[in-house]
Amino acid sequence: ESEIWLVKGLDGDTPKYEPFGAQGGGKDAWPMWSPDGKTVYYMSDRNGQENLYAQTVGQSTTRMLTKFSDGRVLWPQIAYDGSAIVFERNYGIWKYDIKSGTSSAVNITLRGLSADVAAERQIATQGFSALALSPDARKATFTARGDVYVVGTRDGGDAARLTATVNVDADPLWFPDSRRVLYATMRGTSWNLMVSDVAARTEKALTTGVARNYGPRISPDGKWVAYQRDGNEVRVVSSEGLEDRRVALADVSEPPFGGAGTIVWSPDSRYIAYSARSPGGWGNVFVAALDGTAPHQVSFGADGNVGGVQWSPDGKYLLYRSSQRTETPRIIRIDLVPHTPRFREDQFRDLFGPNVLPPTVAPPATTPTAPRDTTRTATPDSARGGAATLRAAKPNVTIVYDGIRQRSSVLNTQGLEVGALTISPDGRTLAFTAVAGGQQQIYTMTLDELARDQQLRPITTTPGGKNSVQWSPDSRELWYLEGGRISVTVVDSRITRSVAATAETDVSFEAEKRAVFDQARSYLANNLFDASMRGVDWTALASRVSPFVEGSRNPDDLRRVISLMIGELNASHSGISGATTGGVVVPMARVGVRVDRAMLERSARYRVSEVIAQGPAAVAGIVVGDVISAVDGVPLSANQPLDSLLLGKVGKRVVLTVATGTALPRDIALPAIALGAEKQLLYRQWVEERRAYVAKISNGRLGYVHMFDMGQGSLDQLYLDLDAENQARDGVVVDVRNNNGGFVNAYAIDVLTRRSYLLFTQRGSTVTPARGSLGQRTLEKPTVLVVNQHTLSDGEDFTEGYRANGLGKVVGEATAGWIVFTSNVNLLDGSSLRIPFTRVTDAKGQDMELKPRAVDVPVVRPVGESYSGKDSQLDAAVASLLVGLPKRN
Repeated sequence: ESEIWLVKGLDGDTPKYEPFGAQGGGKDAWPMWSPDGKTVYYMSDRNGQENLYAQTVGQSTTRMLTKFSDGRVLWPQIAYDGSAIVFERNYGIWKYDIKSGTSSAVNITLRGLSADVAAERQIATQGFSALALSPDARKATFTARGDVYVVGTRDGGDAARLTATVNVDADPLWFPDSRRVLYATMRGTSWNLMVSDVAARTEKALTTGVARNYGPRISPDGKWVAYQRDGNEVRVVSSEGLEDRRVALADVSEPPFGGAGTIVWSPDSRYIAYSARSPGGWGNVFVAALDGTAPHQVSFGADGNVGGVQWSPDGKYLLYRSSQRTETPRIIRIDLVPHTPRFREDQFRDLFGPNVLPPTVAPPATTPTAPRDTTRTATPDSARGGAATLRAAKPNVTIVYDGIRQRSSVLNTQGLEVGALTISPDGRTLAFTAVAGGQQQIYTMTLDELARDQQLRPITTTPGGKNSVQWSPDSRELWYLEGGRISVTVVDSRITRSVAATAETDVSFEAEKRAVFDQARSYLANNLFDASMRGVDWTALASRVSPFVEGSRNPDDLRRVISLMIGELNASHSGISGATTGGVVVPMARVGVRVDRAMLERSARYRVSEVIAQGPAAVAGIVVGDVISAVDGVPLSANQPLDSLLLGKVGKRVVLTVATGTALPRDIALPAIALGAEKQLLYRQWVEERRAYVAKISNGRLGYVHMFDMGQGSLDQLYLDLDAENQARDGVVVDVRNNNGGFVNAYAIDVLTRRSYLLFTQRGSTVTPARGSLGQRTLEKPTVLVVNQHTLSDGEDFTEGYRANGLGKVVGEATAGWIVFTSNVNLLDGSSLRIPFTRVTDAKGQDMELKPRAVDVPVVRPVGESYSGKDSQLDAAVASLLVGLPKRN
């Protein structure tokens, strides 16, 4: 919580802490000393509005200095002579005169060079998104910086810019005629669907109004477009825009989290399958009929993550991807009619059936190659200049809803982290993205039940990310974006080629700043976890901020305005940041030592004061007291510091010249490491020091583990740290201080919650808990939890789970109170907007955001304690846990 404390006696051994300011009656921040050291000035919102206050040391009464009834008081700073305090308020600079007690705005006139950003023409060859191949395979459309482009698939080259606005255009798709492109566009804060005739260069709106209409999908016959509206409807509109109606109420995602992958048409254009949240928050698949009959739920999983719905070309089944977080995604098949698996004997009987057709004749080489499905017939395709192409007769889809719950099965994807799915037009092959070995690739698997080879087949081997994966009409090629570039791979041969497309656009900050602002405020308005916008009149605030948007001269100005607007929400896990520049940064290498600062400043000598455990220097034999005099033969000096000689040496062999005591200098070769690697070594050293500390003060009875954050890596490390030594202790101290959150709190809590109910004893061996023998991670020991004010987010969820499950005492300081789920999205200009979109409550339904988790045993570490080798919070934790343990004999 934002409180101010006064610390006295810093020059002694036992500092004294005194409460100062509101102390729970509001949030106090930015304390400032008067020059004579007798008064503290600070900001407080104790009366519901931010104002400046003053309090004399030794007195409990405070004085309210400003009397603002609106706006915020930000970044106050006191003058050196104590005559005034300046601060930011309502997007301007203000001054409070301490002597007169008056506040006034400071008029500022800007002089010097303009901060404007000039418009420029950019030519992009990568960074594309939303690739869509036309049905005639001669053209492709994609988006780049919010515009839609069209390029030829044979030679690539300069792409034609189909839309040329400062709006956000997304999800382009081709109609079956390969002439018209459908896309969704954001204009202001509304989303609508547009159709562009590429050849005629005309455009018309399919939907209009202030709603958010997005995620379109065109029916196979080209007569209808299915789409989502406002996060709660699935709708259809005729391709001419003459008829628009709702087919289902559904809990679907809002932009920017929702998209076209939610909806898929049946091959006969009579049904729509879509993924949505079912009661309980589980993701599932539903089917709605175009004729308006009530939708049906067709999957019944209890997974949180569902997507990638695909309808088989023969209309007989659906595929979708389903998983819980941290679990390997599965591909689920739903048979729409009762289905008995075929057997290989059927193939022989089919040879003598009554409807056996004569062999087909291969088409001439001048026509497109016929797909392998013999049920297809050749029909002319005017879009390809009269050439014949083979098309399948559209099936008449039948769905038997009775018993559909029992007609789900799991495809064997051999443990791959499955991503996007797409079924080939001939229905024989499934392609999907998957992560293996840390790299994303495209795999295929046969959908033929009688195929002898059911193994997965990698189609790509390159390291870049892949998306927008789709089949060519003849089912022989896969088209996709890799690193934002268009790539094509022939499935049989796995030969890959690139379509070198370029997208030219004019980038003008003046023209697009309003669109960026509209994006940010709309995304927050429709996705923030609190529909009341934290009590803020969001529309009125946007109007008040609008002049400052127009006055922004560059992206930094604009992001500052948006950031202040976001601040009015008083919500954690929110904000906006600039786009990554992509510039080349030469990293500074490290060798795993710390040096004596006093000696360095006094004589520019690098005497080692600490050697980081397991670091390059430690492994090479460098010890405390050694003096480093040169790097790769270059002497160190005041003008040639160590860091400068390690620039760009990450991962390279470095030779240090080192002297021990009075011995002659010697050369030591070692591998230099990155700063991040050294930080990780420092962290593990800190953990081992805490582990040894707990073992010492508990006389060897207690173990210790620390979780750096709540990510998968930290969960894996927890499994390692709950090793045989910790398992042999009488109890374990669990430390989540400075844990900045993540998402695995439930999995970590499970390890501590599980209790023994069976014991196994293999003949001649030791007694072991059944859970561990059966493969579950478990501790089954008494524990105590240590937290502090820097325990954030999912670390606080972990704290709540620990207390709610009655696992033990919580020791330390109340947590931060930043408890909400968030995600980042990119805006038109590349800025990253952070949206807290999921509310978190305790089991009683009480909001946890801005409400720190309390402790059972409060302990605040004195200032400077960390330099003494003592940890009073661990002392209290050990004492608390030992009290409840039985005494040893």
